[in-house]
Amino acid sequence: MHKLYLSVILDLCDHRPVAYVLSDHNNNQLVFDTFDQAVKNNPGAHPIIHSNRGFQYTSRVFYQKLIDAGMIQSMSRVAHCTDNGPMEGFWGILKREMYYGRKYHTRKELVQAITAYIDYYINDRPQRCLDVLTPFEFHERLLAA
Repeated sequence: MHKLYLSVILDLCDHRPVAYVLSDHNNNQLVFDTFDQAVKNNPGAHPIIHSNRGFQYTSRVFYQKLIDAGMIQSMSRVAHCTDNGPMEGFWGILKREMYYGRKYHTRKELVQAITAYIDYYINDRPQRCLDVLTPFEFHERLLAA
């Protein structure tokens, strides 16, 4: 059995995953690839990036990527995870709704399930905190305003 690692960047305004990458390794490259995908998918965005204190987010290379993209990093003190709370909530929802209680027999099955779930989460899963709209619907409403 091999592990599969998922890196996601959420837009905290509409709870929409703006980038995600799956990898067999939990390393700097996984986070860098996710960050690069988020920047590519959202040109001109200059958000505050909230993260935990994981080694990937404290590296000089990641910090330089933030500077180059014109972004600011926000990172809580040790044992104060307020910056990363929304991301932890997303992980809990994903695990509860698509992972726990199910068996995936192949890597391909798991990758397909994660990809399908993220699509569902963005386009079909209404959220109370978004006026019972999906993240995509809420995003579109904001763009139209």
